[in-house]
Amino acid sequence: MIAKPSPYSEEQPTQQHKRNLELPDKPEEACGVFGLYAPEEEVAKLAYFGLYALQHRGQESAGIATFDKDTIYCHKDMGLVSQVFKETSLNELPGYLAVGHTRYSTTGSSHKVNAQPAVINTRLGHLALAHNGNLVNTIDLRQELERHGCDFITTTDSEMIAVAIAQQVDEGKDWLDAAIGAFKKCSGAYSLVIGTPQGMMGVRDPNGVRPLVIGTLNENPMRYVLASETCGLDIIGAEYLRDVEPGEMVWITEEGLSSVHWAEKPARKLCIFEMIYFARPDSIMHDETLYTYRVRLGHQLARESYVEADLVMGVPDSGVPAAIGYSQVSGIAYGEGLIKNRYVGRTFIQPTQHMRESGIKMKLNPLKDVLQGKRIIIVDDSIVRGTTSRKIVKALRDAGAKEVHMKISSPPVTHPCFYGIDTDSQEQLIAATKSTEEIAKQIGVDTLNYLSWEGMLKATGEDPQSFCSACFTGDYPIAIPEKIKRSKLILETV
Repeated sequence: MIAKPSPYSEEQPTQQHKRNLELPDKPEEACGVFGLYAPEEEVAKLAYFGLYALQHRGQESAGIATFDKDTIYCHKDMGLVSQVFKETSLNELPGYLAVGHTRYSTTGSSHKVNAQPAVINTRLGHLALAHNGNLVNTIDLRQELERHGCDFITTTDSEMIAVAIAQQVDEGKDWLDAAIGAFKKCSGAYSLVIGTPQGMMGVRDPNGVRPLVIGTLNENPMRYVLASETCGLDIIGAEYLRDVEPGEMVWITEEGLSSVHWAEKPARKLCIFEMIYFARPDSIMHDETLYTYRVRLGHQLARESYVEADLVMGVPDSGVPAAIGYSQVSGIAYGEGLIKNRYVGRTFIQPTQHMRESGIKMKLNPLKDVLQGKRIIIVDDSIVRGTTSRKIVKALRDAGAKEVHMKISSPPVTHPCFYGIDTDSQEQLIAATKSTEEIAKQIGVDTLNYLSWEGMLKATGEDPQSFCSACFTGDYPIAIPEKIKRSKLILETV
């Protein structure tokens, strides 16, 4: 039997999902994944809340698949988690096992047909796969699978992983051997939650570029939860147990949790941007919240680039912890100078031309009485293209700020990501084409300072070699095929 897409995922592309007219000035995360095995619980509703907590990782589409014996149920659509699911749709997802996904597209365009989980029919029944990350050998893998007669209905690398597993199942292997065989054909970044009629898998690539954690529901017997971050556990009352290790696959069934270390030479390379920006500040990595790490980034930033000022403020929300840290070490008072409209989110309604010209006030509004006549230090986590930074600085000056000094709690982003972050080609990264002084002039600040690469890694308190920081250095831990590399590294000699 040749692995074929399930009819549950045979949805034709509808209207192109509209993005904002301007490209975002932040890296965009790929996805959030969630799964749980809990026969006594309403697994679809628990998955819904888990995805709700992981909404920051992707806002384009969401989906949940559940297993009830040999029957699979799946609901997915474009939009936020709260838009895709209602009480009625969750009630139509019975079962003992759930796999959930919230997506921002990297490989594969933003169409309903590319929403996850990817659902595939096999000799042993359906599998549902949720993927965070990005493969770098998609062209070769797809050609190999097509030679085996496999069909595709999407343009995602996630479906390729699912089809690769199904193809090996249909050749006679069991779920675990088929999955391991497929993973060994995949190169790149992937944290996976995979549901089958027999149990649930949680998997990380040999470098563990994207996070995946295990939690427990204190039932009798013990039940297990998988999530991209610990905030996905907290919301449903699950307790953090540990991370899935790089190159590890955990297998969760009625008998409990077992583990297979399938990669020959795992070498941890967690994306450092997970710690700087992507993951929620209340999520735990290395036995502490990321809020604590980000405050330390601010400490280091103050040591490296002190300047006289009246007020330290952060760009809400991601720049706030580092701004607090900068204030603590510098002794300069911390305050709020920008108020964020937290209910804007992503809208399908484009702002008017007048609103676009007026800058960022739909999302951030300055406090004029706080800023008037002050020397301001504003802290942010990164600058990618510089468009939003320029608008923020203009808003501060229009509100009466006398001086504006910008501090960035990460190094300059000079290289695109190939492992699941939506960065464009190198020429669109402002720090790849301009010096710090040129960037400062372009965005309109009096001074601009970035945190050093060494300071960023020192603040982790971990082995600096255990992180991927290729977006700052161009040192990619997983080899990038030349064709893909040339498409983004247009400023490099390759």
